[in-house]
Amino acid sequence: MRHKKRKFTFGRETAQKKALLRGLATNLVLHGSIKTTTAKAKALRTVVEPLVTRARKGGMFNRQRIASVLYTREAVKKMLDEIGPKYTQRNGGYTRITKIGTRPNDGADMARIEFV
Repeated sequence: MRHKKRKFTFGRETAQKKALLRGLATNLVLHGSIKTTTAKAKALRTVVEPLVTRARKGGMFNRQRIASVLYTREAVKKMLDEIGPKYTQRNGGYTRITKIGTRPNDGADMARIEFV
């Protein structure tokens, strides 16, 4: 039984969901903020926050772990050189989700996720 098992599925298989979140994480790192649905933003937060914590610590092992999630080398470099050092004094809560209304086409709740 799945009682009280909160998980974001998005109506996709596991590999597709993982690829979606990796792509969103890469774009968030490269652009600083992205507009997506609220559910995807909340799921993305669970992927990005541990990456920022690893980027804060630095080191080769953490670099490899970050590279295993993000798709491009530019995103990995930006995460380690700019985003990680920016949050050395902050213990978690690196992202902010702001609700921005509904999508006109299908009425989905939209949100902007960005680094604090």
